[in-house]
Amino acid sequence: MNFIGVLGRWVNRYFSRPDAIFLVAAILAVSAVLYVLAGALAPVLTGLVIAFLLQGLVERLESIGCHRLLAIVIAMVVLIGSVFAIVLLVVPLVWQQASSLLALAPSVIGMLRDGLSGLAARFPEFITEEQILGVVNESSKELGNLSAFLLESAFSQVFSLFGLLIYLVLVPISVFFLLKDKETLMAHVLSLLPKDRPLLDAVGLEMNAQLGNYVRGKAIEILVVGTVSFITFLFFGLNYAALLSVVVGLSVLVPFIGAAIVTLPVFVIAVLQFGWSLDLGWVMLAYAVIQFLDGNVLVPLLFSEAVDLHPITIIVAVLAFGGLWGLWGVFFAIPLATLIKAIYVAWPQATDGDSQPATAL
Repeated sequence: MNFIGVLGRWVNRYFSRPDAIFLVAAILAVSAVLYVLAGALAPVLTGLVIAFLLQGLVERLESIGCHRLLAIVIAMVVLIGSVFAIVLLVVPLVWQQASSLLALAPSVIGMLRDGLSGLAARFPEFITEEQILGVVNESSKELGNLSAFLLESAFSQVFSLFGLLIYLVLVPISVFFLLKDKETLMAHVLSLLPKDRPLLDAVGLEMNAQLGNYVRGKAIEILVVGTVSFITFLFFGLNYAALLSVVVGLSVLVPFIGAAIVTLPVFVIAVLQFGWSLDLGWVMLAYAVIQFLDGNVLVPLLFSEAVDLHPITIIVAVLAFGGLWGLWGVFFAIPLATLIKAIYVAWPQATDGDSQPATAL
């Protein structure tokens, strides 16, 4: 059998319906647009995420007899009030603790130097004073670069007046119209699609349910994990409790990898404060319990239908989509992976008896 014949049988088997070809073309087109224009479309993408987040509240208000427009206004007021509360209450405390932590860098370098000096005294054949000096100087340099990078990023991203104004104006407008004109926008998109589209309908319903549930679930998970971590760290008197709880809460955006990475700063700060003592053990035990309950109780409750993926699949999805689309790719890695799985399951496959001869191509 020649190559053309093999290719023809494969195409006839997996692309036997027009909507399958249309779906592939649509996925490629959307991926290309996001890859090229993701930065420019960031306010609209942010509005889309927030619209998914507020959709559940709007639907609940409508279910109790509230007019949709009034429900949207109430949801927007809740959103704006929450943002103001975070900006006025959480951000200053986190900023203060982050600045204090950066000021602690010289003490950390001193402890590192003392520890290495003790090792050099005990094992002079393995480590020398010159090596210690090199490690300390390099660590000081890297910490200085990190501090400068963090400050520069903070001022350039957070306090950029033009960028801030764009987000303050475009994001609420995008959220409002995405909620208000949802049906109109969906009708316009559907009018561009083929009329006979069982595959597109199945994938579209799956995508809409997955994205909405995932965004709302992640927001709840961040809030619960961050709040519980803050209360726990305060109970044990751990320094930088607000900063660490925010980091721990945001770490759930990156499944598995985030929890592993954020363990290091929690451990380092606990060691610096408590030393190798029983208090350190209690703090790390409490932190381990939080991570265990998050992964084995909270996540299954929030994402009972969205986490039917192998951990390796989730890690590969996070790395792949994060490499393509940065933070947005990381955030949507799980629903995108689930969407790919849904496409694979729903994809039409003609049997060999139903396939057209290869010469039909």
